[in-house]
Amino acid sequence: MLQEFQQHINLKFPDITHGKSLLTISGGIDSVVLAHLCKQIGINFSLAHCNFHLRGEESNQDEVFVKNLAKQLEVEVFTQAFQTEAYAKDHQLSTQLAARELRYSWFYELAAVNNFDYILTAHHANDSLETYLINTIRGTGINGLTGIPERNDKIVRPLLVFSRNQIEAFAKQNEISWREDSSNASDKYVRNKIRHHVIPQLTEENPKFLQSFQQTQQYLKDTASLLEDYTTILFSRLVKEINGKYFLNVKDVKETPHTKAVLFQLLQSFGFTEWNDVYDLLAAQTGKKVFSKTHQLVKDREVLILSAIEKTKDQIITIENEQAHIQWDHKQISIENVSQMNGFGQNIAYLSAQKIKYPLTLRKWQAGDRFIPFGMKGTKKLSDFLKDEKLSPLEKENTWVLISDEKIAWVVGYRIDQRFKVEPHTTTILKLNITHEK
Repeated sequence: MLQEFQQHINLKFPDITHGKSLLTISGGIDSVVLAHLCKQIGINFSLAHCNFHLRGEESNQDEVFVKNLAKQLEVEVFTQAFQTEAYAKDHQLSTQLAARELRYSWFYELAAVNNFDYILTAHHANDSLETYLINTIRGTGINGLTGIPERNDKIVRPLLVFSRNQIEAFAKQNEISWREDSSNASDKYVRNKIRHHVIPQLTEENPKFLQSFQQTQQYLKDTASLLEDYTTILFSRLVKEINGKYFLNVKDVKETPHTKAVLFQLLQSFGFTEWNDVYDLLAAQTGKKVFSKTHQLVKDREVLILSAIEKTKDQIITIENEQAHIQWDHKQISIENVSQMNGFGQNIAYLSAQKIKYPLTLRKWQAGDRFIPFGMKGTKKLSDFLKDEKLSPLEKENTWVLISDEKIAWVVGYRIDQRFKVEPHTTTILKLNITHEK
């Protein structure tokens, strides 16, 4: 497997060998094997381990194991403890979603502060298969069937082409020890049920089921890419935007092959779920409406008009100092000076207080805005960044930015600017925390 891994890195991720990576590690077999593989082929990396305090002493022993592994491999290690259950309760999330939000936010913060070029995770082929089956059970479009991407922004998953069996064989052949997560044996979670019961039965029917799935998934990825390009072309032909409203010509939509599927592709970002009602609008009388939680679609003679139900009035908020508590857009933002980073999440940002100039401005993003996403060296159009993040039109519309000295310091909820990042020599840190009104 070592030779295959080296070839895979050379072919798909050659830039990793010249950069600095943060390898996320739980202590389980997948991430431990990834650490050994990276060490053996000379990748420059540090370890990052999250203690979610969900399994009592077992969680603490995982942390001890990772620290000892770091000594063995002679690499730097970062650890962070989270009160996951409390965070989940405060933010009305499941424990799994809370843990995911906490860890990825922390990984990105570590990458920014310590200038890591990449964040490596140990997802493998079986993980991608399980995700596909979970999405199939719950119901999904084609994007939900394409599995876990090999690369997404700074996240790189170099083990996705390898199976769990290959990883286990490598660990045993090289006498590598790892930690077993006791929760993996439980059928409490859907993923475990699929792993323990569904996939073994499918593999019994077809011993090469995983390989067949990987081939099928590649076809699905190609199809999804083709569909995205086609939808972009259709949107420009069928939809006109005037003063924030979208107008769809009914005649043109009807004449487009696979009309119902086309409507779904054009409108899925706006939260509609009653697709039969949406389709029926094409033949409905003027004035007929269909609503989503955020938008309404209205039949007006020969057009369908799409508009937001309630659009927050554009405003500019001025923040005079670090003691401010601001209310805006059904949210609150608190700002304070702290000595260290403690607590992470999508709605929390840490900036270097020395680089901040008051007053700060909070406003909606605008065409022409540019910033330097942390981890990058050059500026990027904010519109391109939002596109890369695959935000829906509604999410783009409701994106805010925090401005300091006419520069974007934080794309709120998404990314800080490299110029305002916390560095090792930073003495005072500005913590910004957004909470939703209850």
